[in-house]
Amino acid sequence: MESKLKTMITDKIVKPSSGFLMFFLVLLSAGAIGYAMSTIHPAFSLLYAAWFFLLIGFFIVNPNDAKVLVLFGKYAGTVTENGFYWANPFYGKHKVSLKARTLDGDKIKVNDKLGNPIIIGAVIVWQVNDAAKAKFEVENYEMYVKLQSDTAVRHLAGSFSYDHFGDDDAQEFTLRSGGEHINEMLMGELKERLQLAGVHIIEARITHLAYAEEIAGAMLQRQQATAVVAARTKIVEGAVGMVQLALLKLSNEKIVELDEEKKAAMVSNLLVVLCSDKAANPVVNTGTLYH
Repeated sequence: MESKLKTMITDKIVKPSSGFLMFFLVLLSAGAIGYAMSTIHPAFSLLYAAWFFLLIGFFIVNPNDAKVLVLFGKYAGTVTENGFYWANPFYGKHKVSLKARTLDGDKIKVNDKLGNPIIIGAVIVWQVNDAAKAKFEVENYEMYVKLQSDTAVRHLAGSFSYDHFGDDDAQEFTLRSGGEHINEMLMGELKERLQLAGVHIIEARITHLAYAEEIAGAMLQRQQATAVVAARTKIVEGAVGMVQLALLKLSNEKIVELDEEKKAAMVSNLLVVLCSDKAANPVVNTGTLYH
């Protein structure tokens, strides 16, 4: 059996009759009915039932709101221009807000790419740009935005590691160092997910990122150890360069002649002084280099 593709309902912008003109006509008709009752026959009072029915057709569209019109289950159009209108009293009129709204997402616990449990939260700024889609394509567009936002944040958190700890993966984006790139990826995924509901994403940003409580202490120690190792590596590299420069200058300027044993002792002493995390206590040698 050949499956039929469902046609997506999108906005069809319409502009009903002016409410002010129709209100004037309704007042005239009320006067005419009253005149007919008094001069012709009181039975004309039955026309007031139809007159009251006409009043149902009046409605107001406020700024940054839209009214979706439905006639006996069929979509008739969307009114987006603010003002006072009159339309067929049989129309169902459903309000959809077009204002920008902020979703401060819950802080959710997920596993990152390496399987570490983390706590992550995001703020989403969004607005409806297709009222018909928001009304008919999803059951509750506000709840749909919230659930899809949580899903997108979970997917993003599972696609990257929280942080990198070595030079081998330093070029890879992480949640902590990705910055605007991570926010742009979140925004792109949300746009794709929320297109069905006629929702436009204005801004999406990660606002909270931390390790879960059960591993926060261990990860802090790991980060501190990594920082200490990196600092020591730089210190050793600098110390070796300084020792090499000292030996080279002593040799080139012929200040003192050192054999291999004394060079080794000098290198050892200089490295101890330069690499130590405490100030060295000098010992004054009053003898010769060999005593």
